[in-house]
Amino acid sequence: MAKQRWVIKIGSALLTNDGKGLDVTSIASWVEQIVTLAKQDIEVILVSSGAIAEGIKRLGWDTRPDDIHKLQAAAAVGQMGLIQTYESLFAKHDMHTAQILLTHDNLTNADRYENISSTLNNLLDFGTVPIVNENDTVATDEIKFGDNDTLAALVANLVGANQLIILTDQGGVYDADPRQNTDAKLIDTIRVDDEKLEKVAGRTGGSLGSGGMYTKVLAAKKAAESNTTTIIASGKAPDVLTRLADGEHVGTLITC
Repeated sequence: MAKQRWVIKIGSALLTNDGKGLDVTSIASWVEQIVTLAKQDIEVILVSSGAIAEGIKRLGWDTRPDDIHKLQAAAAVGQMGLIQTYESLFAKHDMHTAQILLTHDNLTNADRYENISSTLNNLLDFGTVPIVNENDTVATDEIKFGDNDTLAALVANLVGANQLIILTDQGGVYDADPRQNTDAKLIDTIRVDDEKLEKVAGRTGGSLGSGGMYTKVLAAKKAAESNTTTIIASGKAPDVLTRLADGEHVGTLITC
């Protein structure tokens, strides 16, 4: 079987303990699953949020500030803890990681686009796990919009990924907001061009992240430009990544 290439995005709501720093236990579980994927010839690029939330905790702030420069400072502080956590956890499995910090500008400049593509492809060839985050310290609009969902889709386009896996604190895409409607039903499979998809995705996110289900649906549309299918699933579901690798249906599958 030919190698597969997955881009996996994990959001802030999953990565943190309600704003009290990184949830190392959960991160360790995802790391172990990614190690298992590597043994099954699935190459993984990990797009990870969490830097700002970790920085807020390290700086002793009670709430996420609105000031853009304070957010950038928090990102700079928190990125240290985020990458240290991944590095130490993957090292236990003798796997190397690489840090890639990007802005959308990096992916709209043709020369930089080619350089980033070559770097990521080489890192995957070396058996490393590239860990991508938005360069929040120098970027501004990314902190306000998207919460890494769009970046994950752009990376999927960049490397020609087979699948974009977006792990969130929801079970997937529902036909109504499950936080407000107990009768909301999970949508198992839907085409990316189905008008219902955008209508059922709410535009609001949690206090730690800036993206809601709406940005995840937009990311699925962007990923589809390179024929990449998207799965939106709960990162809290046991062994979610290895179950997906085994062909189990988890969450919402968005097809091209």
